[in-house]
Amino acid sequence: MTTELFPRSSALVAAAHDIGKVSPYFVEKIRRNCTNGIAEISPMPHLNPALERGWGGHAGVSQVTAKALALPGYIPEILGQHHGYSPPISGLRANDENFGGDVWQTQRERLVDALKIALEIDEWPKLTSVAQARLLAGLTSVADWIGSGEFFEDPKYDWQSQIEPALDAAGFVPLKIKQGVCFEQIFDFSARDAQRQLIEMVNGPGVYVLEAPMGLGKTEAALYAAYRMLEQEKASGIYFALPTQLTSNKIHERFSTFLQGILEQGQATRALLLHGGAWLQETEMGEEGRPGGAWFSHAKRGLLAPFSVGTIDQALMAAMNVKHGFVRAFGLAGKVVILDEVHTYDAYTGTILDALVNLLRELHCTVIILSATLNRERRQQLMGSKVEEDGYPLITAMPNDEKLVEVPIPVDEGQDVRVSLIQQEDLAIQQALLRADQGQQVLWVENTVNEAQQRYLDLAARCQEIGVACGLLHSRFTVLDRQTIESQWVNLFGKQGWSERIAQGRILVGTQVLEQSLDIDADFLVSRFAPTDMLFQRLGRLWRHQDTPRPSASLCEAWIIAPDLVAAIETPTKSFGSTAYVYSPYVLCRSLEVWQDRQELVLPQDIRPMIEQTYQPRDESGSMRTWLEELEHGTRWRKGRQAMRQLARITLSEKGNTLPESKAQTRHSEMESIDVLLLRSIRHEPEVRCTRLTLLEGETLQLPWDQHRLSKAEWRQLSARLMRQLVSVSVNNAPQALPIDMLRKIGLHHCFYLGRPEMDEAILRVALVDETDRLKGVQGASVHDKDILEYRGDIGYRVIKHQGQC
Repeated sequence: MTTELFPRSSALVAAAHDIGKVSPYFVEKIRRNCTNGIAEISPMPHLNPALERGWGGHAGVSQVTAKALALPGYIPEILGQHHGYSPPISGLRANDENFGGDVWQTQRERLVDALKIALEIDEWPKLTSVAQARLLAGLTSVADWIGSGEFFEDPKYDWQSQIEPALDAAGFVPLKIKQGVCFEQIFDFSARDAQRQLIEMVNGPGVYVLEAPMGLGKTEAALYAAYRMLEQEKASGIYFALPTQLTSNKIHERFSTFLQGILEQGQATRALLLHGGAWLQETEMGEEGRPGGAWFSHAKRGLLAPFSVGTIDQALMAAMNVKHGFVRAFGLAGKVVILDEVHTYDAYTGTILDALVNLLRELHCTVIILSATLNRERRQQLMGSKVEEDGYPLITAMPNDEKLVEVPIPVDEGQDVRVSLIQQEDLAIQQALLRADQGQQVLWVENTVNEAQQRYLDLAARCQEIGVACGLLHSRFTVLDRQTIESQWVNLFGKQGWSERIAQGRILVGTQVLEQSLDIDADFLVSRFAPTDMLFQRLGRLWRHQDTPRPSASLCEAWIIAPDLVAAIETPTKSFGSTAYVYSPYVLCRSLEVWQDRQELVLPQDIRPMIEQTYQPRDESGSMRTWLEELEHGTRWRKGRQAMRQLARITLSEKGNTLPESKAQTRHSEMESIDVLLLRSIRHEPEVRCTRLTLLEGETLQLPWDQHRLSKAEWRQLSARLMRQLVSVSVNNAPQALPIDMLRKIGLHHCFYLGRPEMDEAILRVALVDETDRLKGVQGASVHDKDILEYRGDIGYRVIKHQGQC
């Protein structure tokens, strides 16, 4: 597989990426940055190294040099993009005066000849596809990062002896897989029919889709199929991609148990480190992967580990024209890539996802797609081939270079679920309190963070009065708070909490994060109305396991807060409220038609027909025709599906400008998000050249202004602690941006990537939380021009509109 993906002479491309450093502007920059100068180099005071930005610095010189040498297709671009983006070299030539003319170009050509001799390579590789070019570009960048690391800083040491330790420190460690481990040994239960069938059908790189009901064990089936691929040396690792960070965190625990079961003794600890957050502190990957570098991020670096759990967003960027997108492609190549909850993605994300699946197929990946509620049209798009079968559960398999196969799986008797659609929210609140007072575990799912926060506030005080626990979980908590809440509440609603379950009733309020990939089990469910597939996902958290201990009064029942169908069709925005801004009014109305007369469901038997009934194309008239046209073509306030697909295609285009990661949107249905660092206080201490930071929980940290004050390992540890104080919010709701120079004076550039030097404003936002939980600006700066911002450990990041605002 390695020789098919990487031509034998690939090393020459990686070795030549910096040939552009043989240029007058770069040499002058080096001379000026050496404290005592360099005697062998004559000063060139007429040159301004800052002008290098006009052609992308030495990377641009590398690209024009490669073009002048007439290197094979894709290679000049690979050399030019090794810093993550295409340099602006249009109209420039290698012998231009800025690059030193013919004299310096001759020296660059001599350097290329010397590299060929040193590597004993005569010819450049011939690349046959864009996918292969992205792969080699990723190899080149990662090799550059590792080569710039601490293992090669001291010329006194023999560099060749440092290669193996450097690769090991970066996480590229060959791991030994146990042979002949059965399903029951890993998961402590026997495989079901659908699980066995998938395991048998996954026999090589290709695309495989498992559609099965919530709670069947799709995760275990995919993991064991991945193990079989590793055991047969048909894959090099596993990337498990989930919809949200919350679900990623919880899958970590199950993934850890799985790794301990498949790796040889003594290797499991290393593998667990590589897929855990500690990797940031323990691994070394050169300049770009250091604290303050763009890739000092577990979400990004996890793609390069042999085993990792992460979000779908990082995988999607492997197919996008985004900075270092090709590094992500390199990290995924040859692995088993498991994509969970694929049905949740919209037209924009779906277009990118289709491109990702095609790319992964070309990169010899084994793609396993898991879904409980995938409709036929979407499955056909993912497979890139016509599908026929409507059975459920269903496995659709298309190994590389083979025909598509569809295998329906027989099911036993279904689970009866009582369903009540109600319009009065206060009745639902009363019922939730009543059920919790009986000792039941109640799950309440809202469609927006703001509504979830308000429901929590409505319920929390009343819960305390009757001795019922109440919690809140959504995406707007700091990393530290989110992990604490997850650990407590997801465990209480899962198998780990069975011994404590009967101690008291509980109400857990949350958003869509609760409907995806979590093994939680409620006795009673309340949900805001949502599209059919989303509702089924939420019902998958209700009476999930037959042997879960429950109060005797419990019934398998869900209350869904929904408007009147006639009113909804006429005025969906008024009827559905904020939900109509999260989901398409047309899809909501089609879903409500399907659900309005339902009082009982049988799962999984009702899933396929109700999904197809919701999404089956049909001619419309009256108001429904208006909402369908808005879905397709958009409005003043919302882009339609056609526009979203076109926008997605633009992000995939190799011809446009490379997007910075902060601008790369993988989900158009969400506003652009940004990280906010929340602290209690920031105090400059110039006498000791540091800044004292007080964290939300009261702990204080010293942030030195001078990088040499701490070792690289100490910087990694400090940065990892600060990253736990981050919360991700939409740009509109974030504190105002601060100048990069202000954050550099605090010392935050040592720990966070603040953006490219030519930017005025930092991509990291920073705010202080006072004793009343209100957010304040740094050094007296305004925190927000319209709204009041708050942060509480139990509620999270909250936006309070000023009176008079909508």
